[in-house]
Amino acid sequence: MQKGVIDTGTPRNVLGHVISGAIASAVVSGTINYKKAKEAKISSNEAIKDTVKKTTQGAIATGTAIATANYLGQQGGFLKAMTALSIGMAGIYAVEVIDDKLNEKYEALTYEEDEIKTLKEEDYE
Repeated sequence: MQKGVIDTGTPRNVLGHVISGAIASAVVSGTINYKKAKEAKISSNEAIKDTVKKTTQGAIATGTAIATANYLGQQGGFLKAMTALSIGMAGIYAVEVIDDKLNEKYEALTYEEDEIKTLKEEDYE
């Protein structure tokens, strides 16, 4: 295989790095969120949710970085590298959008539950 413009060394296993990225992100975000939860800045549910989200995004980012570097090391791999980069960015963006949508649904359910509780309390007065 001919080398590309940038010598990125031997191509690396993308899946292995996705797993490594997930583990690294889980360690970092889990530690930060654990500290926040212990200080009562966020609930334990929020800490878990944020850790899962950041772990997913870290896995996507690491896999994207390795795939992009692999393609940059190939002759004529620039377009493939930009495609890998775009797919990774779309994946991270998708996780953000899904998280926002789930938060909206959760807030709507919480509001409805509060409204139901208020109605029941009024019935007893």
